[in-house]
Amino acid sequence: MVQLKNHRVGRVGQVVSKQIEDDEWDPLVPPTKSDPDGHMGRRIKVRWRLDIGPFDPEMVVKLPEGKRLSSGSTRQTIARIDRATFRSVRKAMGDDFNWRPLLSKFAYERSLSDYIATYPHRVEDGLQPYPSEKVREKVFKDRSRSDVLLIDRNEIPVVVECKQDTPTVENVRQLRGYMKNLRDVTGKKPRGILVHGGARKLRNEVRREVNHKPRIEVVQYALSVGFAPCR
Repeated sequence: MVQLKNHRVGRVGQVVSKQIEDDEWDPLVPPTKSDPDGHMGRRIKVRWRLDIGPFDPEMVVKLPEGKRLSSGSTRQTIARIDRATFRSVRKAMGDDFNWRPLLSKFAYERSLSDYIATYPHRVEDGLQPYPSEKVREKVFKDRSRSDVLLIDRNEIPVVVECKQDTPTVENVRQLRGYMKNLRDVTGKKPRGILVHGGARKLRNEVRREVNHKPRIEVVQYALSVGFAPCR
């Protein structure tokens, strides 16, 4: 099982062969004059299981509390875990609520808010910044302030709340509070969109909460990095 940082795991597989002896050294990093042996020359060949965890290679599994590996096993390059721990981890890998994108998320919710404010059409075609800067920047009576305020193609105000991780019931209620404040200011019934970087599958209590009136739309974001040669 591939163990990653921050209580994440990747694929599960079966070891089919080992090439770890000195006479089997085959470096991935080629030798140089200063380092005649090269680096990363020992091999453990694995046949990966594609029926455990996410099929998409860009997704990994964030282990929930109670199903995480011990600090003793995570500090070692290679470690053995007991059967009970493996069964617990495997069960967590089968729940797509625990699946996360491999790529990093926005470091701060403010960065995500700034991105959406600059490129609102990436959330939904037709979205634009709210036309009144005074309303966009308004601090409400309760001293709160929405992350991003937009307007859709039907000229309906849209309040966007940004969260790095999987949304909670409290996050949904927070957004509804912003929607109420905006309705008091503009006299128009707004939409609410909660953008997050957690799992696409919502917990049951959150799913029930977003369906209460006024209904909240929930959108997962994912970062994508591309490379192209220069000419």
